[in-house]
Amino acid sequence: MKKDIFIGIFVGLVANLMGLFFTATLLGRGDDFTSVIEAAYQEGFLGKLISLGAILNLVAFFVFIKKKQDYRARGVLLITVFIAVFTFVFKLF
Repeated sequence: MKKDIFIGIFVGLVANLMGLFFTATLLGRGDDFTSVIEAAYQEGFLGKLISLGAILNLVAFFVFIKKKQDYRARGVLLITVFIAVFTFVFKLF
């Protein structure tokens, strides 16, 4: 059970990082990833970029639900909530 939750957390984290990379590449207009992240931080929309990256977590969540791997889906949901709280706190400060 704990192993499946940790696998879900790992998959959710990787999916979020891949989504962040795809979003930064798509919205970056040809700039490299690090310059897009730096510009997003300076202009104050890094939290929004991270939130857009979390869309891939939705895909991972429903794949695990469809395969009846509820504990892995729970791990993906946990990391998604953590990312939401992180972006909320990041936006406040």
